[in-house]
Amino acid sequence: MAKFLTLNTHSWMEDEQKKKLDQLAERILQEKYDVICLQEVNQEMESEQVVQAPFYHAVDGAIAIHKDHFAHCLVEKLVEKGLIYHWSWAYNHIGFDRFHEGVAILSLNPLKPRELLVSDANDPTDYHTRKVLLAETEVDGRLVTVASCHLSWWNKGFQEEWAQIEEELLQCNMPLVLMGDFNNPVGYEGYQHILRSPLALQDSHAVADTVVGTATVEGDIAGWAGNKEALKIDYIFTSKDFNIEKSAVVFEGKATPVVSDHFGLEAEVAF
Repeated sequence: MAKFLTLNTHSWMEDEQKKKLDQLAERILQEKYDVICLQEVNQEMESEQVVQAPFYHAVDGAIAIHKDHFAHCLVEKLVEKGLIYHWSWAYNHIGFDRFHEGVAILSLNPLKPRELLVSDANDPTDYHTRKVLLAETEVDGRLVTVASCHLSWWNKGFQEEWAQIEEELLQCNMPLVLMGDFNNPVGYEGYQHILRSPLALQDSHAVADTVVGTATVEGDIAGWAGNKEALKIDYIFTSKDFNIEKSAVVFEGKATPVVSDHFGLEAEVAF
């Protein structure tokens, strides 16, 4: 059996951010997820660079990692407690006028990462620029390709972005795991588009033997100004090679503390 986690971290934008980082680390130490995908993984543009980031696997052309890089800080906390994660990060664009913002993957096993430009824009000063982080890693004794995704709204770039993902991953001959913030609620056009894809994916939350929770965002958050609904826009999509035993919303303020403006999603899977 393997465990996955995805979370849009909204990093360094949260009240009590250090406490929430500790709470995220505590949950990871408890669950020991095989693979974790994180979005809105930020570092201050002007902060100090690290000399070396432990267990970091850079993509080609990567910018420097800074001391306040959220994933770097998280991995350091986990290493201090004896839990080692290999990790990578794909820089997407400047976020909130002050951050290098991107997406990350953490894996218990070494990984082979690469970034995939999926947007028409390719300029870090343009927030429409989106890159997916792909990584080959071993899960439960099998090689899989994992994608950490933070995609656009249906009519604001998603269709073009998904076409790039599809083209790339249709060439992949191993099981797929796509996790992240897809900005397309359950049942909407974008969601149906994913399920109709020739990638033949399944939604963990739709097929799991046990399902816990529903929405991953509630109300008015960044990117969903004026929203008054509870929506599920964060997903774990997998190839049908996986049997999804459990899919659960976490960091929702009930069983686990809220650590971001998104809730997280975890899944327990078996081949």
